[in-house]
Amino acid sequence: MQSVNIGVLGLGTVGSGTVTVLRRNIEEIVRRAGRGIEITRAADRTLDKQRDYDVSGIDITTDAFDIVNDPNIHVVVELIGGTGIAKDLVMQAIEQGKHIVTANKALIALHGNELFAKAQEKGVTIAFEAAVAGGIPIIKAMREGLSANRIEWLAGIINGTGNYIMTEMRDKGRDFPDVLAEAQALGYAEADPTFDVEGIDAAHKLTIMASIAFGIPLQFDKAYTEGISQVSQEDVQYAAELGYIIKHLGIAKQTEQGVELRVHPTLIPHRRLIANVDGVMNAVLIKGDAVGPTLYYGAGAGSEATASAVVADIVDVVRALTSDPGNRVPHLAFQANALADTPILPISAVVTSYYLRIHTDDEPGVLADITRILGEQGISIEAILQKQPASHGGTVPVIILTQAVVEKNMDMAIQDIEALTTVKESVMRIRMESLG
Repeated sequence: MQSVNIGVLGLGTVGSGTVTVLRRNIEEIVRRAGRGIEITRAADRTLDKQRDYDVSGIDITTDAFDIVNDPNIHVVVELIGGTGIAKDLVMQAIEQGKHIVTANKALIALHGNELFAKAQEKGVTIAFEAAVAGGIPIIKAMREGLSANRIEWLAGIINGTGNYIMTEMRDKGRDFPDVLAEAQALGYAEADPTFDVEGIDAAHKLTIMASIAFGIPLQFDKAYTEGISQVSQEDVQYAAELGYIIKHLGIAKQTEQGVELRVHPTLIPHRRLIANVDGVMNAVLIKGDAVGPTLYYGAGAGSEATASAVVADIVDVVRALTSDPGNRVPHLAFQANALADTPILPISAVVTSYYLRIHTDDEPGVLADITRILGEQGISIEAILQKQPASHGGTVPVIILTQAVVEKNMDMAIQDIEALTTVKESVMRIRMESLG
């Protein structure tokens, strides 16, 4: 049987890893795929740079469109990233009837609906396992392994940079700016870390997982995102005293009112397995109605870890080359004509518990004023931690854990608390999840 010719667009970190893994494990991969797989062409920005991996026999060009339009290329592997030229290349490849493998989470989250529709029209597949959680096969697990389940919710640590920062703040008592600078020096964070620390990268991935979990179109523009830059060392310490760990989570839930789609710092009980996922590692916890909670853990980035998912997608595409397009696994797990129009809830409609840190004057009656305001909004208190002031008459931090309440009520309560003359700073609010 004729070998399948692969064209790789981009020979950066993931591209080089893909070439390395495919060539190193080619015998095992061919046994699994059922036919030969060969990278025959690749596109890169420069032709003469030093490479520490084997590119012998690969025709390297700077013209990615030349590969896309090559009739001898059967599968295009897009590893350029971004949503500019990458989208044009992928759309052109689909028009040419070529199957696509991509690690581009932004491309799928922002333009996946359009791309999948075009792929269905042309009878080709878009595989994107590597776009979410690096080497963890989370897309396949949800789309195939959990297909018997109604997925109730999922929660994930899906950005290694943010998780590294939160781990260092907890374990070593360091402040956010200090750890961020180190993460940039180590190459974990970009020079502009906004996508990582403000939750945008995680929201791209969460959007994809939520669509597969709940059978809804991709809707990145409706995802709520909140970063970790405002989490202080004292928040980390107070959370620990109360039995919680702060993680930057992506959370998606199916409710009677709609789907929650949110990324933000979250207090979770320290005994949960996902609370102990440290450093740059990723983990996703999924609750199915039949299977219960399942946890998926591994490297969320890196050359060969991500290449593992890219090559696995290549194998899947090769296996399906001769199958009827109508019988292939749907891109978003559900048949295209069966996607639901379930609304995405605004963050104001989300119901969750809260951690509040309030700096107040050390005066009688202050706590009574705060609890009265919470009571007026129907907010029940789970626990209160009041610290001693550094000096008599100074300010004192009051830590409150609440029971679950709709967020719009908490918004009004915080507004009224901050209006008190005895409250000297903005209230720090962190959402809580039991993940039970």
